[in-house]
Amino acid sequence: MKRTAIVTGAYGAIGKSIAEGVASAGYNLVMVGRNEAALLQCRDELVRSTGNHDISYRVVDLSRKQQVEEFSRSWDGPLHILINNAAATPRSRLETPEGIEMQFATNVLGYLWMALFFRDHMAGLDDARVVNVASYWAGDMDMNDLEFRVRRYNNDTAYRQSKQANRMLTRALVPVLGEKGIFVLAAHPGDVNSRLSNNLGYGGWESPEQGASNPLYCALDPSLKGVSGKYFEHKKEVSCPFAADHEAVKRLLKICMGY
Repeated sequence: MKRTAIVTGAYGAIGKSIAEGVASAGYNLVMVGRNEAALLQCRDELVRSTGNHDISYRVVDLSRKQQVEEFSRSWDGPLHILINNAAATPRSRLETPEGIEMQFATNVLGYLWMALFFRDHMAGLDDARVVNVASYWAGDMDMNDLEFRVRRYNNDTAYRQSKQANRMLTRALVPVLGEKGIFVLAAHPGDVNSRLSNNLGYGGWESPEQGASNPLYCALDPSLKGVSGKYFEHKKEVSCPFAADHEAVKRLLKICMGY
């Protein structure tokens, strides 16, 4: 039986290359995102480029807890790999219909909700992994103002905070997912010229394939079986000072579980 993988944000520059790598490895691939037209186009392109016809998509707004939960409830069968890659970097402060700041909801809570709601579909499988696409561009967290209700919103600051949170929550999820036999890793994707990086005012010098290589390594390389809670850059484990602050990690998880 084919192993199955989900890639969120699968039609962005890096996401598409991650999805292509997963499909090329022979997985049954499910791409997830908000834009159905982009998902459909991406699926058709990946079927042609990889020869893998077991590629489908689901339209889900990952910033909305109810949609993520409904997606998990409708899921049929096992899930071996979950790659949380979707991200938003709006230039002005936006809120979801539930009143949560958009970047925090998508980049942080969306990752957490996907991992938590899909853990039972991954439980007990051989080498089940969650990969959180984080970044070395991380920091600026204010746990008293995660949604920029007090601070002036800046999308770069909000992005850095969200990537710090991804790395911290990867560590926080080790015991939560570990009791189900699931491993969880955080991966820097590289510097790619994309809509996301352009929104932040940057370009990028790496190709999408180069940007996807480290997340794919964390998701697929057999040498990482059993490794959990670690952060990787360029296929090497890197010490993460944010994840090493155990009290802050516990506090952030408690805050996020309150949504």
